[in-house]
Amino acid sequence: MENNESIKAMVREKYSAIALQSKEQNAASCCGAGSGCCDTVDYAVFTENYEQLNGYVSEADLGLGCGLPTQYAHIKEGDTVLDLGSGAGNDCFVARTLTGEKGKVLGVDMTEAMIGKARANAEKLGFSNVEFRLGDIENLPVDGERVDVVLSNCVLNLVPDKRKAFSEIFRVLRKGGHFSISDVVLEGELPGHISKAAEMYAGCVAGALQRNEYLDIIHAAGFKKVRVEKMRAVFLPDEILGSYLSAEEIKRFRESGTGIYSITVYGEKPAEACCAPGTNCC
Repeated sequence: MENNESIKAMVREKYSAIALQSKEQNAASCCGAGSGCCDTVDYAVFTENYEQLNGYVSEADLGLGCGLPTQYAHIKEGDTVLDLGSGAGNDCFVARTLTGEKGKVLGVDMTEAMIGKARANAEKLGFSNVEFRLGDIENLPVDGERVDVVLSNCVLNLVPDKRKAFSEIFRVLRKGGHFSISDVVLEGELPGHISKAAEMYAGCVAGALQRNEYLDIIHAAGFKKVRVEKMRAVFLPDEILGSYLSAEEIKRFRESGTGIYSITVYGEKPAEACCAPGTNCC
């Protein structure tokens, strides 16, 4: 992987292409049946089923998530909710069901094609209290202390500077606000050919941090009552690994004990907080 801007450009290009596909095309984008042609991660190995959730909109579900963050978000009627990496609007529309007409849901995504798709979905549904903004998670287009709940679903692993991202989450949350974030983390080391592959970064694997490092960053940002609500192992099939590793390397990887996990993490901004630690802005 190269510098932060090149990483962002690569992710933007990848997800712009995904925005123009259906959920079914995304699920099949790795390989046709029996073709053995994988050159990236099949997002279907991460995703969970949204269809049972109130507010689910099939046109907004591109199958790109790795959890159900709204299940642990404790969203109340009238809340202002921010979804980071909002894609076509899937989590925003589920959150809107919980905030009701008195609440507001804001989605931020750095990909113009995704923003266009999300806005079209919201307009078709007649949702006047759901807004989508083009922006960077490391520099959110949101004023400080304006949000009650922050959501994100399998996106922060794509952000090069995760410390800056969690600092921004802390900044935009109101005192006593909280987040519920689903993401991909590791326990153990990925083989070098995977960790250096741009395709595996865009596929949510190579950009993943060690689980303990990820949680340490959250604590360092100033969050309290941090807890892992759910942790689920993700299995990468040999057909995917085979694009990067030899058969012997796959065997060693399987025996190494390295784990790839989807986790959903909850954390709160303290009610007495003034600003992010170390900023001296009180």
